[in-house]
Amino acid sequence: MQQDFLYLIDKNDIKEKNTLINIYSNTNVNYYLSDDFSKEFYILLAKTGFISTSIFIDNLFYLLPEIQFEYAILDFDNLHINKRVKKLINQNNFEFLINKDINKNLEKLNDYHKDNWLTNKYKDLIVNLYKNPDNNFSILSIELYDKNSKELIAGEIGYKINSTYTSLSGFSSKDENYKNWGKLQMVLLAFYLEKNNFSFWNLGHPYMQYKFDLGAKLYSREDFLKRWLTQIQ
Repeated sequence: MQQDFLYLIDKNDIKEKNTLINIYSNTNVNYYLSDDFSKEFYILLAKTGFISTSIFIDNLFYLLPEIQFEYAILDFDNLHINKRVKKLINQNNFEFLINKDINKNLEKLNDYHKDNWLTNKYKDLIVNLYKNPDNNFSILSIELYDKNSKELIAGEIGYKINSTYTSLSGFSSKDENYKNWGKLQMVLLAFYLEKNNFSFWNLGHPYMQYKFDLGAKLYSREDFLKRWLTQIQ
């Protein structure tokens, strides 16, 4: 984060049209802060284009909604599959599953990430949303298993809104025997999303090269919101 301070926001700020427009148009600020971990607020943030993580400040735990400066978006016609992943697909030594074991997925995420933000009240919120989906919002646990050992090798947590999917956080085994399985999981997820008539995949921050290797394109905040808000509303 490059900001010197964080603005506190609440659900009224997001519901108030003029305030939300001001947030969208402030190109100097992307991160905000809130102590509201309610389902209603989280879904409202997601539907208005924020991707929320979390942060500790002075030993207090906060939601950290971000209206990003730029986004990485994958349209499935642009999906690129490299030779190593094609080979793994042909070997067929995996099981790709949705929502089999979110608790195991969250556990693996925590083990993988040294500074895991999907924890504490945020984790509780995600599990609550997973168990109690809204009529057009639901949490997805994406899981890739070794077919023989049944071990969870790669996965991610994200959410579905209408016909869009947004990634939150993922992991992949560091074992050399499972090299490129993280990329395999992403390709299989793209297959799943396209097969189930999703419009596009929001991969969030565009600062990781693997997203563009997959076929994602860069969207400015303005261009993203034009597409996102049309799709969500």
